[in-house]
Amino acid sequence: MKNPRLLAAPPELGRRQIAALAVLLVLACVLPFVLGNYRVFQLTLALAYAIALLGLNMLTGYNGQISLGHGAFYAIGAYTAAILMDRASFPYWATIPVAGLVCLVAGFLFGLPALRLEGLYLALATFALGVAMPQILKHKALEHWTGGSQGVVIMKPEPPAWLPLSQDQWLYFFTLAWAVVLFLAGWNLLRGRVGRALVAIRDQPIAAQAMGVNTALYKSLTFGVSAFYTGVAGALGAIAVQFVAPDSFSIFLSITLVVGVVVGGLASISGALYGALFIQFIPNVADQLSKAAPWAIYGVFLIGLMYVMPSGVAGAIRLARQRWRRK
Repeated sequence: MKNPRLLAAPPELGRRQIAALAVLLVLACVLPFVLGNYRVFQLTLALAYAIALLGLNMLTGYNGQISLGHGAFYAIGAYTAAILMDRASFPYWATIPVAGLVCLVAGFLFGLPALRLEGLYLALATFALGVAMPQILKHKALEHWTGGSQGVVIMKPEPPAWLPLSQDQWLYFFTLAWAVVLFLAGWNLLRGRVGRALVAIRDQPIAAQAMGVNTALYKSLTFGVSAFYTGVAGALGAIAVQFVAPDSFSIFLSITLVVGVVVGGLASISGALYGALFIQFIPNVADQLSKAAPWAIYGVFLIGLMYVMPSGVAGAIRLARQRWRRK
């Protein structure tokens, strides 16, 4: 049985939480000036992953729809940005909302037939989408746009002339700004009527429908909004990496996003940040510990974390805070 304290709509922020968020934001703004360019690049990707994980958490954690194919929407967002920049000479900043809207439509349309599926059947359908996407991107009919197996190379944007920042620092702040806006929008969405409706559909779908909640519309829109977040993340990731290719968006990416959601904590907005840091940095740590079997070390990390924190990092922090208050 699910613990309603761990899986609920986000509460109102208190003064301490607001102060903590302000300190965290200041720290995030300082980091690019004390770290090297490669670490800044890694943090940029972590922020992009955090946006994608928040979108997936809306779908899986709050609405109860299991998706094993969100890497496909990440790929669609990445290719939309890359094609617009390479073929249509779009400015990089204008490709982000376009990529999100394309994925919003794609996610909503995919969510309509998926309404007939639940649980493992829905997971299997989304898994098929994630498996098929690399092959679709390699298809000859799309090769002119996607570059086939060779992919598309894009130029890293230059910072504004009036800002004394490197390219990596500028992309970091650009991605951070998008992350702040989308996290605030997600928090505002989930803490209100929509968030309560999503949780009700997840926990008691029959009762929610009896109370007048349009479950079909909410499920489809949640799929679309989740895909929107993931598409924006894909576009930001593509601009940071400067390259997109079909093999970069294999089913392993979809599984990695699911791992990030579970590690960070289901139905938790802050969990998206913890999960993003895990999937971005733990593989590097595992590779440094063992060149021969890095994925074995990664598996040990994952099993150990799930054993120690079965409700994810955000859930463990929440439980620790509750115990501290009781004492």
